[in-house]
Formats: sequence, C-alpha cells, structure tokens
Amino acid sequence: MRRTTPLFSLLLAAALTLTACGSGEGEAEPAADGSPATLRIGYQLIPNGDLIVKDQRWLETALPGTKIVWSKFDSGGDVNTAVISGSLDIGLAGSSPVTRGLSAPLNIPYRVPWIFDVIGDNEALVARGGVTDVKGLAGRRIATPFGSTSHYSLLAALGEAGLTEADVKILDMEPPDIQAAWQRGDIDAAYVWTPNLAELQRNGGTTLVTSRQLAQRGKLTADLAVVREDFASRYPEALRIWLRQQDRAVKLVRDDKDAAAAAIGRQLNLDPAEAARQLGQLVLLDATEQRSADYLGTPSAPGKLAENLHSAAEFLKTQKKVDAVPDLSVFQRSLATRELADAFPGG
Repeated sequence: MRRTTPLFSLLLAAALTLTACGSGEGEAEPAADGSPATLRIGYQLIPNGDLIVKDQRWLETALPGTKIVWSKFDSGGDVNTAVISGSLDIGLAGSSPVTRGLSAPLNIPYRVPWIFDVIGDNEALVARGGVTDVKGLAGRRIATPFGSTSHYSLLAALGEAGLTEADVKILDMEPPDIQAAWQRGDIDAAYVWTPNLAELQRNGGTTLVTSRQLAQRGKLTADLAVVREDFASRYPEALRIWLRQQDRAVKLVRDDKDAAAAAIGRQLNLDPAEAARQLGQLVLLDATEQRSADYLGTPSAPGKLAENLHSAAEFLKTQKKVDAVPDLSVFQRSLATRELADAFPGG
C-alpha cells in the first residue's frame, strides 16, 4: 500500500469500520443450511496447493450451496487492501504483508489458518549488466512489490551486503510490470517470485540470492492464508472445509506429483514439466506439519510462526514500514490454531 495517498486514508478508515462492525462489505446472507451464500477468495499465481484447489473445483463440490468467487491478486499488499475494503473473506499474502496487516496503523482483523508454502528458490534477487553480487547493486534500479515478502527479503539482502535503501533506487512494481520493465531495459535488478522470476532468469538475469538462502540465515518468509475474523466466527464449518481442501492438495502433490503439476500448469499456462520445476522450489506442509511447534502450533502452544512474524515486524520497524512493533502475543493470537485443530480432530 502507498501510505501517503488519500486512498490509504480511506482504506484505513474502512479498516477501523470493519473492526468496529465486524462484517464484510457486500457479504450476502447465509444459505438455508447456514453456510455462506458466497465465499470470496483472493489467490495469487504461485505454484502451490491453492491453485490445485481452484483447478480441481474441490470447494465448489464441498460447498454446493455456496458461490465460490476466485479473484486474482498480484501481491499481498493488494490482498490487504481488499480485506480492509471488505471485499475478501480468505486470501493469500506473504508473511511480510501479513506482518504489516497485523501491525499499526493497519491492525487488520484477520487471522492465519494455513501456511500455503515456505518460500524457497521461487523468490529471488536477480540482476543483469554484469552485476554478480549484491554489493554490485549500488546505484542501480531495483524493482519489487512494496510491502511484499520480496520487498522484505530485498531489504534484508541489501543490509547483509552493507547497503542501505539510499544506496540504490528501489521501484515499487507489481510482478507483471517488473517483467515488462525488464524487457524494456528500465530496471537493472528485481526481487520477485515465480512465474515472473523464471522469465527474468531466462532473459539474462543472474541470481544473486534466493529466499531459501536468506531463510537459512534467519530471514524466513512464507505465503500465508488470512481469513477475516468475522467470517471465521460466523462460518466455522466452511473454514474447516476450506482447510481440508488445502491439506488434500498437499497430499496430492506428495502422492501424484504429475497430476498436481498438470493442475498447476493449467492455472499458470505452463507445461507440466515447468510447473513441476516451480512447484519443487517451494516447501509445502500438510496439516500435521502445520500444527508442529515450528509453524502454526496448537491452541495451547502457538508455533514459531508467531515469533517469525514478530521478528519481521521488528525489522520492518527499523525500515519505517510499520509504526510500531506489536507484542508477541498479538501474533500468537493471530494464528488460527483452534480452527486448524477443529478441522483435523484426529490428527
């Protein structure tokens, strides 16, 4: 989000309204069986289980009385905007925009019920023009979507190399715009994710650092699901069904990778081999792994994801991307561990 625009002020006011009234704008009345009349989902073109659920229409089958509306977004910042405006129930956003969403001034009333993926080699910093290391980016033009996990990772990579934001020119662009700017020669480097990352790598881009490497050095990033608190409380069974479809998708990846890659390929307009390659760059977690201490955890013991989000908030505060660092308990409460446990009571 652009924090300096009039639109931001309007969206912040909308967020406060949502917090007070607890309902999403434009939400239809429940169906006769109590299920939501409409389930509004924000997805991104990331090769994980969410695209499999969409491709296979599992939600449409599991919730026959509910209209499933899938809306494509280019970044987690845009998902935050949509949640604030009340036009989404469940969405995909990276850990960095989720951290910002849970921090001031946004304080978005949403929770994290699922980790779509732990980001690995599918998100990276690439450069051209003879640049072979991060230090070589001094004075260069670097594009990334502001407020995204890529933006967070870019700042971390620059810091590791002894560079500040003042040493480079960082441009705020969505992934499709980054690809177009790269083709025009308007930028020297970019931190972005697949499938756009793959296009940059194929067209002269040298990979300087990946998110997997940064994670190994303590800067883990992930793609997270967010659900409006009001939706989760009003429609707990619909959320349980949604969670089970996500787990089903992870199981398909493990049991029949060819079928999973074919589904993802259809959604990304990629051949199955390339879809399988991109899928392999991510770490996907099933429901049992999600509930482990390293990730979401349990109702009695929130997992380390909360600590990771808290650390990200501390970093973003040093970069003046959030107004204040919330207490760790804020991030622990944001993990929808009860909802996850209820969806898989036998696990």
